[in-house]
Amino acid sequence: MEVILLERIEKLGQMGDVVNVKPGYARNYLLPQKKAMRATEENRAHFEGQRAQLEAVNLERRTEAEAVAAKLDGLTVMMIRQAGDAGQLYGSVNARDISAAVSEAGFTITRQQVKLLHPIKAVGIHTVRVNLHPEVSVAVRTNVARSTEEAQIQAETGAAVVGRDDEPQVETEAFGPVEEAAAPESEPAGDAPETT
Repeated sequence: MEVILLERIEKLGQMGDVVNVKPGYARNYLLPQKKAMRATEENRAHFEGQRAQLEAVNLERRTEAEAVAAKLDGLTVMMIRQAGDAGQLYGSVNARDISAAVSEAGFTITRQQVKLLHPIKAVGIHTVRVNLHPEVSVAVRTNVARSTEEAQIQAETGAAVVGRDDEPQVETEAFGPVEEAAAPESEPAGDAPETT
C-alpha cells in the first residue's frame, strides 16, 4: 500500500515521501497515528496544499524537543532492583520502568519514546536512547543496582558492582597454584582434610 508520510519515520522516509508499506502496518499504525495518509490523487493534492503548514508545525515541535533534549542530556536515573551475587536481575528493567523514572525526574515522556532493544537484565550503568521527536533523540543513563549505596559506587566508578558486599570481587583462576592444593605427604591424597 502506498502512503504519504506526514512526518519523518525512522527507517522509512522523510515528510512528504511516498513509500510502499505493508497494508497491516499502514492500517494499524501509520494511518491511526496520523503519521501518514493514503497516496491517492486527492490526498497528494491536499498534502501539497498543506505542506508549508505541516513543515512549520514540525519545525516548532522539533525546536521544543531540542530544548527539552538540552535539559535531558546527561540525565542518570537510578533503578533499585533485586539481583543475585553475579549481578543478574531477578526481573528486568523495561521501557515502562525507564519512562516512569525519567518522568519522576521532571520530564514527561512515554514508554514508546524509550528505544530499548532488549530489557535490561543485569546490574550496571546502561545507556538508553529516548526519542523526543522523529529527528531528535537523547541518551539517558540508567543506573541499575541492588541498593542506593551500590548505585552510588557504580556512579563513581562507572563499573557494575557484582559479588557480595563483604568480599572484594576479584577475578581468580578456577584452580589455585599447585603448592596450595597439594596434600601433606604423610596422608594419602584421597584422605586429605578440606581447608578453607
